[in-house]
Amino acid sequence: MARMMEEPVKKIDGSSLTVEDVAAVARSGAEVRLSKSSLEKMERSRQQVLALVEQKKVVYGVTTGFGKFSNVVISQDQTEQLQKNLVMSHATGVGDPLPEEVVRAIMLLRANALAKGHSGIRPEVVEILLSMLNHGVHPVIPEKGSVGSSGDLAPLSHLALVMLGMGEAFYRGTRMEGQKAMDKAGIPTVQLQAKEGLALINGTQVMTAIGALAVFDAWRLAKTADIVASLSIEALEGIADAFDPKIQQVRPHPGQMASAAALRELLAGSEILGTAKHGRVQDGYSLRCIPQVHGASRDAIEHVLKVVSTEINSATDNPLLFPEQEEVISAGNFHGQPVALVMDYLGIALAELANISERRIERMVNPQLSNLPAFLTEKGGLNSGYMIAQYTAASLVSENKVLAHPASVDSIPTSANQEDHVSMGTVAARKARTILENTRYVLAIELLCAVQGIDLRGKTPGKGTKKACRAFRKKVARLNEDRVTYLDIEKSVKVIKDNILLEAVGDLESHR
Repeated sequence: MARMMEEPVKKIDGSSLTVEDVAAVARSGAEVRLSKSSLEKMERSRQQVLALVEQKKVVYGVTTGFGKFSNVVISQDQTEQLQKNLVMSHATGVGDPLPEEVVRAIMLLRANALAKGHSGIRPEVVEILLSMLNHGVHPVIPEKGSVGSSGDLAPLSHLALVMLGMGEAFYRGTRMEGQKAMDKAGIPTVQLQAKEGLALINGTQVMTAIGALAVFDAWRLAKTADIVASLSIEALEGIADAFDPKIQQVRPHPGQMASAAALRELLAGSEILGTAKHGRVQDGYSLRCIPQVHGASRDAIEHVLKVVSTEINSATDNPLLFPEQEEVISAGNFHGQPVALVMDYLGIALAELANISERRIERMVNPQLSNLPAFLTEKGGLNSGYMIAQYTAASLVSENKVLAHPASVDSIPTSANQEDHVSMGTVAARKARTILENTRYVLAIELLCAVQGIDLRGKTPGKGTKKACRAFRKKVARLNEDRVTYLDIEKSVKVIKDNILLEAVGDLESHR
């Protein structure tokens, strides 16, 4: 991936990485380097490892085997073979390769964790990892095979394999042997020394990389959901009284207050709502309760963001070294439970955005609920309009309900019961990512229907919704007669994915 010139170089130190940084590196090719402080910290912990080996101290993963084999002492002359064997034997992932952006995020997060200086790895090994990232050598990492404790052992081993000149990688869009990719990029391979194999593969960086990109997108999708919902309110001639600030102030959840404020701003000055003569006293829940439902998802996403932001700046391997205290401690920072729980939470929060969106879609295509032409087509019978688009939304929502079942409540003991409770955090993260994609499509279908409904009303929408409609209609034409619908859905989802609505209405940053 070529680096975009406007992206500044990111220096990592193990403590100050943000989710926005992760997205910039993963998607825009921002260059990454080690800070001076991280080089010094890594060198100190490396000297501690060398001293432990020289003194023949019994230290897990340094002078012993792994997992159930932690009681097997390894001689000094077998140290390098131990680390190589670890990487080869643990590379057991299966399934399709993770997307390039996820792999890039994994590489960044693993380097950042090592940069904290508690892993005992040589700085030059981390420099090689960053050279791969900066020059576009992306290891083929199968998406399945991690139980989320001890970290993401299997997928991270596939990353480390390429550093050893093994495994497979993508280079300039072509899949090839790892050694060939490294040679083409002019990057030397590594001969691992004591502790280094374990340092590369023992951590939560796969689940956290997927989670970081998902929560980055989820926040924008939650704000987009408010914009799309405001368009549906106008298409259905909704009652804006439900969004009155007094209602929110007596139940002051931050997300609810922010969502209601966004709706008020978007709908301000709406001729459609101001002249509506439907005679209803109140709307159905999918309109009236938008702030309560969207707001709860906003608050959930904020919590997930906080946890993920902590995790991307954490040391998550084992054992950890503390050179200042001359201590090496075996513990459990590799356990993915913090990430597992919030990834399940994120999936649920996003699934709810899709659930309520689909109910608004049904209201718009159903003439008994909308007072609009059936399925939003003026020539019904000959044309089906958005009849089957609602089917697709229903299908995606149903799939989300299955995927929203938590993975974090499951555990299967591994390594002969030495690792007797695992997090399944990577499964949770992968599910959340799929739910995110499904929810984006449901909102895209709602967007198609809502703007069509506004067009059919023939009156002027609100201050913000007018801008959203104009931006959307530049990408997707009004539906006057049937055409291939999936093409419109794909255009609509691209509008959402490219943040076109957020840009059109000013991103509503004041309502975070």
